[in-house]
Amino acid sequence: MSKKAERRVDSTLSKGLAILETLAGMKSGIGVSDLSREMCLTKSNTFRLLQTLTALGYVRREPDKSYAATLKAWQIGRAVVENLNLRTAASRMMLFLSEETKEAIYLAVRDGLNVVYIDKIESTKPIRTWNPIGGAAPIYCVGTGKALLAEDYRLLRDQVIATLEPFTDRTITDAASLDKDMAATRLRGYGIDSGEFRPNVLSFGAAIHLPNGEAIGALGVSVPDINLGKGDSERIGALVQHAARSVSENLGRL
Repeated sequence: MSKKAERRVDSTLSKGLAILETLAGMKSGIGVSDLSREMCLTKSNTFRLLQTLTALGYVRREPDKSYAATLKAWQIGRAVVENLNLRTAASRMMLFLSEETKEAIYLAVRDGLNVVYIDKIESTKPIRTWNPIGGAAPIYCVGTGKALLAEDYRLLRDQVIATLEPFTDRTITDAASLDKDMAATRLRGYGIDSGEFRPNVLSFGAAIHLPNGEAIGALGVSVPDINLGKGDSERIGALVQHAARSVSENLGRL
């Protein structure tokens, strides 16, 4: 950073934000003395900044006289997330996947125990798959859905298991098999649908993450099995994982 840029940084504001970031990362409150040592600030300066943050609602004073962050910063962050245009953020990598695979590319978000497709690029191959924008599929039997389910599997497991039903002879319909598939998905970094929602149609999906690790969507590639050659499954899986990671990194820079 240039000296000119450094002079534009307000010292008081930067110290206040640093205190807020420190408090947000703590599991319990902290006293003024301990916080001042942690921040390498004077006790009086730390106290004044805490008073300002408390008055603005970003910090609260606990009964034991320690200070802790409130949810106000989180609420602001959520408002930013809700205003993100995920389609715009993912568009470049969707084009990348389309150029690399020539297959149908999907952007999906979770809606309860389903995924909904909010954007797509059509396949350019003679034999292709098709799903409309706005179409939905059960979360446990398509690539994008599996990628998102794996992110919150502990929370969603019992609900999903209660809804398992077959769509093809490959659909996972028992808890043990789903547990195994989710473990493999997490280890691999992307979900694979091996013809579990529609016969002879495979799909690969990887989750898109916010900077805090929350999964807010998934990129997917849908492929008729007749289009797959030796090594194509691994190649497409790696491509969709790379694309989703790239979108996640871009979101972190917004």
